[in-house]
Amino acid sequence: MGEKADEGDTPELRGLAQRYYAHSFRLAAEAGDPELSATALRGLAVQCVDLGYRAEAVQLGEACVDYGRHLDNPRAVAYYEATLANAAAQDDDRRTATKHLTMSEAAISKPAAVAGDSWAAHYSPGRWAHESGMILYRLGDLGAAEEHLHLALDIHGLDRRRTRAIVLADLGGVRLRQGDVDGAMATWRDFLDCADGIRSVKVQAALQDMRVRLTRYSGVPEAQELRERAARVLE
Repeated sequence: MGEKADEGDTPELRGLAQRYYAHSFRLAAEAGDPELSATALRGLAVQCVDLGYRAEAVQLGEACVDYGRHLDNPRAVAYYEATLANAAAQDDDRRTATKHLTMSEAAISKPAAVAGDSWAAHYSPGRWAHESGMILYRLGDLGAAEEHLHLALDIHGLDRRRTRAIVLADLGGVRLRQGDVDGAMATWRDFLDCADGIRSVKVQAALQDMRVRLTRYSGVPEAQELRERAARVLE
């Protein structure tokens, strides 16, 4: 829902995504569809997080959770609770972030609803583990963040190569923040292997982020090799 528009990083595409989500929310609210309403609000909340509008992101996350509160679909509940946890983490509200991350974990641990149409059908335990890992990273819990990212990669698996590439990029960043430079570079090698040939704004941003972070290790041959490989992938 709005994923193509939301993948762009130009003001025009961001504006298109915002209008799409807002229009979807109005239609869903008028139709009395709580899951679609919550999904549209999640899209707006994620945009606010990305743009640095922290208070607005929390407000939208709270509304998202409120609309999804009574859904008989644990995966959807996990999806929306994680939205608020992420917004709260960006707002440096550890208590709220931890509370809703715990609620999201409780929901994703329940059996999935009977197969059918759901806006949260794609939100697998692997995707939850990735999002939760990055929430924990923002909260400064680096050990738990690394554990959740490994959970996404090694236990649950991921259904798209693009998603796996982004998780590997994030894991490399977590390891670097922990001071594990060798581990970070090994993970980023896997990221580059996975990212080659993928056309994605998020993957390109992760490649550029990795290149910048490796600049401080310009005297390390492996770091220079990774930077050069990233430059070729970005061409």
